[in-house]
Amino acid sequence: MTKTTDYLVKSITKDGKFRAYAVNATQLVEKAHEIHDTWSASSAALGRTLIGTVLLATAGLEGEAGMTVKIQGNGPVGYIIADGTANGTVKGYMGNPHVNLPANSKGKIDVAGAVGTKGTLSVTKMAPGDKTPYTGEVNLVSGELGDDFTYYLAQSEQIPSAVGLSVFVNPDESIQVAGGFMIQVLPGASDEEIGKLEEKLKSLPLVSEMLRDGDTPEDILGKLFGDQLKILDKMPVRYECNCNKQRFAHALESISADDLKKLIDEDHHAETVCQFCGKKYEFTEDELQLIYDKKLADAAADQETAAKEGTKTPNTDQK
Repeated sequence: MTKTTDYLVKSITKDGKFRAYAVNATQLVEKAHEIHDTWSASSAALGRTLIGTVLLATAGLEGEAGMTVKIQGNGPVGYIIADGTANGTVKGYMGNPHVNLPANSKGKIDVAGAVGTKGTLSVTKMAPGDKTPYTGEVNLVSGELGDDFTYYLAQSEQIPSAVGLSVFVNPDESIQVAGGFMIQVLPGASDEEIGKLEEKLKSLPLVSEMLRDGDTPEDILGKLFGDQLKILDKMPVRYECNCNKQRFAHALESISADDLKKLIDEDHHAETVCQFCGKKYEFTEDELQLIYDKKLADAAADQETAAKEGTKTPNTDQK
């Protein structure tokens, strides 16, 4: 199959009663598989989380805002963490990338078995300058993740929705196709119209089946809404990590002075590894010494400030 460029479609029905999103994220999930060396069940679980995150982030964020989705289930993959942005980038990692399981009762990858059926899904939204980011959390309802994202939207954001997520893994563990959709009910939709949509969703093939048949994101939404859709935007999506050495320097600043001193005196260097992309950053003994000296200087400055504030004469005038 010829690989196509990953992209996401945003749309709304012409009557303004439903918002609809669909995405082909095949290359995105393949890159995650290559970075983390995921096995089939882990690939499907991480892939679905990444797709769900990119759908939520592109639908619910603006500007430079970011979103972190965390799945914590009782299955063998452990935790899954994904970061998404409004511009369609996403990255993620998981506790155990090497999970293979027998197929489930439907002959599909057992994502619920990998994730677990007990646990939580949390979403944290962060905008530049926010001191207290918003976090919403719900219990897992199935572990299949599409159902869990749907439940999160209904419970935490009060948006009746339907989310479909799908990853098809080849026998050699590479990703053949991956994608998803998200439908949101807007004010004004009648119970009858919602019921008709639910019936169409029941008969809709799996996203992976539609993508393998060559369907585009527009085709997927067309199966649900026909010619009643107005396309609002098409945007590329990709797996992208924005890590850099400075971020890891800040992380080293956060460890204790004693631990930093130990790295300098005993190891004479430090190596940090990005969990999202696997990139390694080396810090020489001299670089560690600079971080250590700065930490001591900052601590001394904080103590001096605290001492000055402690000697201020309190104002006891009562008016």
